[in-house]
Amino acid sequence: MNCFRFAPILLLAAGSALSQAPATPQASSSQPAPPPAIKSFDSSAIDKTADPCTDFYQYACGNWVRNNPIPADQVRWGTFSMLSERNRYLLWKELDAAAKSPKSAMEKQYGDYYAACMNTNLVEKKGLQPLDPAFKRIAALTSAHNLATLVGELAAEGSPAPLFRFGVQQDEKDSSKQIASIFQGGLSLPDRDYYIVDNKRFQGIRQQYLEHVTRMFTLAGDTPAEAAKEAASVLEIETALAQASTSRTALREPENRYHIYTVADFQKLAPDFDFSVYFSDVKVGHFDTLNVGTPEFFKALNGLIDSKPVAAWKSYFRWQTLHASATNLPQAFYDENFAFFGKELAGQKEPTPRWRQCTTMTDSALGEAVGQDWVKQNFPPAAKTSMDQLVAALEKALGEDIKTLPWMTDATKKAAAEKLALIRNKIGYPEKWRDYAALKVERDDLIGNLHRTAVFDRNYMLSHLGKPVDEKEWGMTPPTVNAYYDPSMNDINFPASILQPPFFDFTIDPAVNFGSIGVVIGHEMSHGFDDEGSKYDGKGNLREWQTAEDRKAFVERTDCEVAEYSGFQAAPARGDVPEQKLNGKLTLGENTADNGGLRIAYLALLDTLAAQGKSINDKIDGYTEAQRYFIGFAQVWCENRTEQSARQSALTDPHSPGRWRTNGSVQNFDEFGKAFGCTKGQPMYPANSCRVW
Repeated sequence: MNCFRFAPILLLAAGSALSQAPATPQASSSQPAPPPAIKSFDSSAIDKTADPCTDFYQYACGNWVRNNPIPADQVRWGTFSMLSERNRYLLWKELDAAAKSPKSAMEKQYGDYYAACMNTNLVEKKGLQPLDPAFKRIAALTSAHNLATLVGELAAEGSPAPLFRFGVQQDEKDSSKQIASIFQGGLSLPDRDYYIVDNKRFQGIRQQYLEHVTRMFTLAGDTPAEAAKEAASVLEIETALAQASTSRTALREPENRYHIYTVADFQKLAPDFDFSVYFSDVKVGHFDTLNVGTPEFFKALNGLIDSKPVAAWKSYFRWQTLHASATNLPQAFYDENFAFFGKELAGQKEPTPRWRQCTTMTDSALGEAVGQDWVKQNFPPAAKTSMDQLVAALEKALGEDIKTLPWMTDATKKAAAEKLALIRNKIGYPEKWRDYAALKVERDDLIGNLHRTAVFDRNYMLSHLGKPVDEKEWGMTPPTVNAYYDPSMNDINFPASILQPPFFDFTIDPAVNFGSIGVVIGHEMSHGFDDEGSKYDGKGNLREWQTAEDRKAFVERTDCEVAEYSGFQAAPARGDVPEQKLNGKLTLGENTADNGGLRIAYLALLDTLAAQGKSINDKIDGYTEAQRYFIGFAQVWCENRTEQSARQSALTDPHSPGRWRTNGSVQNFDEFGKAFGCTKGQPMYPANSCRVW
């Protein structure tokens, strides 16, 4: 069961190609080597044979792309990835030291968590024994009408309990309240389209998935015939759940995921699943109403309970138990999981080293414990001070941009300015650290630790129900290389990890910093005014604050971006597999934020240079400050991706790939064409372009 508290709009999606391959190996746990330093402005990355006015991404990143192939244990490799790996290495050093010689109770807790993950010999010795309690509960199921009892019992012990996601969220129309909320779930493949799109590519993936599930059941002790029958049941149920699921694109519309029901009326959607039993098992406090994010899903679930035999449901839950634990089971399960989800689906050639998986897992479980020590060593006070100054400069620039927008009326400009003034800035790390003392960690119980973490996190989540919103809580850990905007909180959040090269460098000129971290700041601020964020007011409430005239003008401009980005190629045609284009609607919010961030960071740079008595045309190493700004921006997104992960991301990731985050943004900003002396009408300096903010 997945609970949720925050609904962040990310700089880089957590489910992007960077982290989509869920498999990592049991072996290959040798000590990692220190990663190379990263430059904030890398002149060697520039391909001077390319014309920046024709393809700026190729110009800024061409040599980098050529000289930095994807490592065999990755599916996406870019400057963003390099920083993530550097921070992961620094975090590993901390965890490895704590596992060997802890100096405090907190270090012992996260050191033991990491050590349990690294003990693959014990994983092999235990086999499937840690899953026996869940398997016994599933085997005892006698009727599909008892699914609520099974799901509740599995969730209560921390075992995977799929079908739906239940948790607590801010009320989207009254952000001061925290309410119960429930959403669709239950799928194993990356997106509903993998189950329901009928072309050769997806047909092939479904067949491979069926074979994978069959092999996993065989490893778990089934005969080949039993395994094949169970796998067929799994695919049948998951396909039905996919058909009942609302698309990612539709769920980007806040109105499509907000439906307040009384508990009694919600139960009527699925009368054959007794939610009162489930709510009792997970020990949630009393509530009379909840947000049912996807009502049609629960209607369909009720039909499945009636139509699918109990044996099929038992197969489904056995599979979900195996699948959720596959990366922490003996090598044979690990290898089989990687062969399908890593190699076939994402194009990863080799499994990722064990130390990396365990570092990530420990950060996920105990992030604000690990983060306290990480911050002390890697985030000096001067970094936070500099970030505060940059944010202030970007806020001023966005305020000026709002005042001069040609398409917006004064009434809406006033409301936009009021919302901007209310944005909260959270930089580096929380003011108050989370207490993990109640989480029991055992050095010889990997899966037990994971189950106890699931219960601990769920209890923490559900404890928010009905309480005032804590504006100081964070949705990311300090060592996370990312940033986010939360529309219900109306805040921007920058973990300490991102405030390093290539995003931020104390030693480099302002143009490069504004082009990298400045654009990131502007990106997150712009999320408050994209197609989704613009539907929330300054207090985080889902409410229209634009006039009807301005909303119409806004939609015309966002429609321009949808059409523009939908024309960009994510992956080429290959054999029977058709060309994959980006989904301009799915990526609209991120594209709007990229475009807005690039514009307002440039305005902030102009103000900063003027205050220093400098000009945007001053040169450093042969490049004007304007050119260095745009190159600094582009080089944050230099990357290579496997074709499989590129196709997967086009379906699941609301972010465009690096090429189009770069080219799509600069071709919509005339200052780029002027900086590089382009001729109007060239690809990067078109006669007509899109602009929202």
